[in-house]
Amino acid sequence: MGEYHPPPLPSPFNNTSPPPTLLTQGAEAHLYKTTSLDPSIPAALKIRPSKPYRHPTLDRRLTRQRIIQEARCLAKLVREGVSVPALLAIDWAGHGGEEGGWGGAWLMMEWIEGSVVRVVLEKWEAWMKDQTLDAASVEKEEKRVRGLLRQMGAAIGVLHKAGVVHGDLTTSNLMLRPFGTEVVEDDGNPSMEGDVVLIDFGLASQSSQDEDRAVDLYVLERAIGSTHPRSEPMFEELILGYRNSYKGAVSALKRLEDVRMRGRKRSMLG
Repeated sequence: MGEYHPPPLPSPFNNTSPPPTLLTQGAEAHLYKTTSLDPSIPAALKIRPSKPYRHPTLDRRLTRQRIIQEARCLAKLVREGVSVPALLAIDWAGHGGEEGGWGGAWLMMEWIEGSVVRVVLEKWEAWMKDQTLDAASVEKEEKRVRGLLRQMGAAIGVLHKAGVVHGDLTTSNLMLRPFGTEVVEDDGNPSMEGDVVLIDFGLASQSSQDEDRAVDLYVLERAIGSTHPRSEPMFEELILGYRNSYKGAVSALKRLEDVRMRGRKRSMLG
């Protein structure tokens, strides 16, 4: 297969210097690093390109609905004080609306400095595997991870308290933004100091249902279990952080037990 070439950038990003840098590409969207109105201020650009295999009218409608839903969730969460990227700009009509033009949609967000939590935990687990530590040192290291998991649980609790469910909670959609200046890793052992920031709300929706909140937590629990085996036994620390974050957490956690039970039944039945 040849080298992948993303679709052409929409205006005005097709005429900026330097051009946006492609970071990740998914089935629904591409994420770029670019700049805002001030060239010295970095920004994240999320583009939902048009899908040529869909009927044009249906494609425009679905793309518009999804980008507006994401923007509304971000705007609401910023107002509620949740740690998420601020929304800077949006184009849902594709510079041409219903009669033509580029056809996709995009939104520009605040650029979050820091590391993805998935990378932090993967580096920590790899570092631990290479070390020969006594019991006290192991306990000290695990205490750091427990603190990070509690922070993650608290951040998710604040999200749910604001009436939004993420829809795709994994450690890839959580970032650790360092306090102040950048933290240098100590011999490959990553820092776990900073603020937990939730990102990528492409599947988010506004909901206050315990079932939806419980599914959010269950998805994250399964993701941690499959990606971070050494951190998985400490997941209850995340639950503790969530429980203490808002009053409605108790009922959501009760529903989580039901969701877990259904998940186990599906696993047994195949």
